[in-house]
Amino acid sequence: MDYAKLFDKVSPGFFERESIRSMPPDDVCVEQVMWLKDCDISRIRLDCPEEIAFGIYDGPLQPLREAVAEVDEGWVQYFGEGSRVFCAFDKGRIVSFCNLDSMCEFEGFRVAGPGCVGTVPAYRKRGIGLKMVQKATEMLKDEGYDISYIHYTHLENWYGRLGYKTVVRWNGRGVIWSAKDGR
Repeated sequence: MDYAKLFDKVSPGFFERESIRSMPPDDVCVEQVMWLKDCDISRIRLDCPEEIAFGIYDGPLQPLREAVAEVDEGWVQYFGEGSRVFCAFDKGRIVSFCNLDSMCEFEGFRVAGPGCVGTVPAYRKRGIGLKMVQKATEMLKDEGYDISYIHYTHLENWYGRLGYKTVVRWNGRGVIWSAKDGR
């Protein structure tokens, strides 16, 4: 599979954006994938407080947007009506979140993934965010997606703990490296 072409399909015109072109050349980000058919992500044991619950958010937008703003105010725009958001909850309070986006079909494979993954500062360093991504990825697999895709991250090792593999490295000038193998 040509992962650079998949990257372009997931985010067409990405390198034409001023915010991307203006990045310093030494600011390198990655794209990561997990082939869902062949993985058993549920086998990975992660520590997470027992009282934390997980699921799709179905409440009013305001509490969701407030939680997102605690992590990154620039992300609030991506959490609106019609957004499909997977969350971690502590007694009903949103403590971690991610958009679950159906991204594209590429070479006959259905691609989706978690995006804008964040945990509110008071709940960090407890394993909640990683456990949430694990459960969100399991959900995508159960829904029949072939590839779970992580777009635009610096957290290569963090997602790697779940089995996500880096397939593209890039900076503001374009793709630096791209894997060419299948899985």
